[in-house]
Amino acid sequence: MNIDLSHNIFDVNSESFERLALDVFRYQAVHNEVYAKFLSLLKINIADVESVQKIPFLPISFFKTHKVYTGSSEHEIVFTSSGTTGAETSKHFVKSLNIYEESFTKAFSYFYGDISKYCILALLPSYLEREGSSLVYMANRLICDSQHPQSGFFLHNPDVLVRTLVMLEASGQPTILIGVTFALLELAKKHSLKLSNTIVMETGGMKGRGKELIRSEMHKILMDAFGINAVHSEYGMTELLSQAYSKGDGIFATPPWMKVLVRDAYDPFTLLPPERSGALNIIDLANVHSCSFIQTDDLGVVHSNETFEVLGRLDGSQIRGCNLLVL
Repeated sequence: MNIDLSHNIFDVNSESFERLALDVFRYQAVHNEVYAKFLSLLKINIADVESVQKIPFLPISFFKTHKVYTGSSEHEIVFTSSGTTGAETSKHFVKSLNIYEESFTKAFSYFYGDISKYCILALLPSYLEREGSSLVYMANRLICDSQHPQSGFFLHNPDVLVRTLVMLEASGQPTILIGVTFALLELAKKHSLKLSNTIVMETGGMKGRGKELIRSEMHKILMDAFGINAVHSEYGMTELLSQAYSKGDGIFATPPWMKVLVRDAYDPFTLLPPERSGALNIIDLANVHSCSFIQTDDLGVVHSNETFEVLGRLDGSQIRGCNLLVL
């Protein structure tokens, strides 16, 4: 088998997705030690897996306890999650930063067009204050690619951010303010703005910084404070190299090399049809050198047009089946 499948990832379309996903599965089933053992414990015969629906998905928790990596070559970087104090964090060993950069730059272009049209303002304080954040890496590259002189990070200087937003609005400059949820809410509490040329994009995450709000409540606070009709959202995580985006109402769409499925929260081997809520499985072909088939701990629903919503998180009582396997 040709083990360099990375050249095909970003040319995939709806017709070729399943074929490439199965190629990636067969590659990882042999060359990813953790995934191979997982499949062995499940007594999976690789040859019997002939459709995406039959691919077993690896519980995301294994990124906390194992090196989930395909192949024997050296990794280029390790991205880590932002766990609370004392919590075990996920580690994503990334063979190629080029693949990650191609994934997020092409995904951004797919949903928003040419990055050079925008000024990018990043409000990611908790992420900037630690090392290993894939979100900070992505935001930094987007800031650089925008080539706008006002693009940049804003850590503990909200007044400067507000002045920058007002100046950009006055000049009619298309702008994206991408921020972690708690930081955007804190900004909204202190400042009332009228943003007509700015996309406000939340990346999720309260991390104990305040009351957890459902997305619709949080979006209403931001819309009222900033005078906008919709809040955009980015759906990504340390364990993935691709992102989905929502342009409002929490309805996410994926780039062509990413697909979301729903499984029964109590039976991880049963996939559910569209419009049924359950736990989310993610296929991310950009994860060709780690694992492309991930059982997340998010609850959601996938619609018939393949858009999806995130409805919450699994609690401990809902984790069953292969989530309890120990390799």
